[in-house]
Parts: sequence; structure tokens; C-alpha cells
Amino acid sequence: MRTFGYPELLFIIEAAKWTLALSLIAFIGGAILGLVIALARTSESRTAQVLSTGFIQIFQGTPLLLQLFLIFFGAPVIGIEVNPWVAAGVALILNSAAFLGEIWRGCIQSIPRGQTEAAQALNLDYTARMRDVVLPQAFKIALAPTVGYVVQIIKGTSLAAIIGFTEITRAGQIINNATFQPVEVFGTVAALYFLICWPLSLLAAHMERRRAVALAR
Repeated sequence: MRTFGYPELLFIIEAAKWTLALSLIAFIGGAILGLVIALARTSESRTAQVLSTGFIQIFQGTPLLLQLFLIFFGAPVIGIEVNPWVAAGVALILNSAAFLGEIWRGCIQSIPRGQTEAAQALNLDYTARMRDVVLPQAFKIALAPTVGYVVQIIKGTSLAAIIGFTEITRAGQIINNATFQPVEVFGTVAALYFLICWPLSLLAAHMERRRAVALAR
């Protein structure tokens, strides 16, 4: 039986790059789709509002693990072969888009109505109002909660271990199966997640405090 040592530690640490890569894919894809969802939720089109609301309710109302299973095991049933990378990426993008879309929808709607009315008085159409007036202000409000949500994305990547994607948690499972030292192995896994997520949590809290101070002035 192997003993947990430096090679095993290095294997888990190296798996962190796949956790970060998957998190980056989930955030970028989720941000693009989430912005579309947020704009649809706040648009003047009733159809867009209904469709975007349905999307959010489905992906916020079902577990991420179930979404992973449906994509990874369900896609081959309809003739589409997907590997763990694709399944994990798609599931996390869709899930992240639902949450980011709702976060950003709240930020957009928090902009004082007077701003929109002033833009309308200047005869700006919907696209111009959003691009030039609403979104720049909403962006500042959204920074802190968005950074905070990135922490949730990183932790959510651990579920990809269930479908065989070798990120930090899966690497820990592999090492634990070889060493039978769960305390050392999963303690290392937990410490690694903490080292990745803690600075982001501090950054989000710092942004929140700065915004609170700015609003108090």
C-alpha cells in the first residue's frame, strides 16, 4: 500500500489547473449567456421575459449534479457522445448562466428609474439606453456579487468528479484509493480549495465594503 507523500501531493496540486480551467470556461460561458438572460429578463419583450424566466427556474430549481448526469448520460441516448470535459463545461455554463443572469437582472433593475426616464427623454432607444446609461452603472454594482459567485463556480466543479473529470476532488479520490489515508488526502483537497477560494471571498467582501462607503457619502 502506498503512503501519502510528495508525489501524491503534487498529483493533487497539478489537478488544480483543471479545476481552474473548468471554472474559467464555466464563468466565461456563463457570463455571456447570463448577460443575454439578464437582458431578456429586463427587456420590453414579454416572450423574452417568459423564456428567460423559465430558463432560470429550471436551472436554479434543479441540482447541478442532476444536470451533469442528464448531459453526460442523457446525450448518448439521443446519439450525441460527450466526454467529461464537454459534459462538465456545458452543465456548469448553463447553471452559472442562470445564477449570473438573475444576479445581473437585479443589478440592472436597481438602477434608479429616473436614469431610464432621462434616457428616454433624450430619445434613446432600448439598445442605446442599456449600452450607454444602464449597463455601465449596473456593472459597478454587479462586481462584488459576481466575484462572490465565482467562488461557488469553483466549488461546483468538484461535482465533475462524479462523471470522471479529473479535477482536485477526483485526484483526491484516486490518491485515497491508493493510499487509504482519507484524512491526509481530503484534508489536502480541502486546503487547496480554501487557498483558491479564500482570496476571492476577501476580494468580494472588500468590494462590498467599498461600495457601501461610496453609497454612504
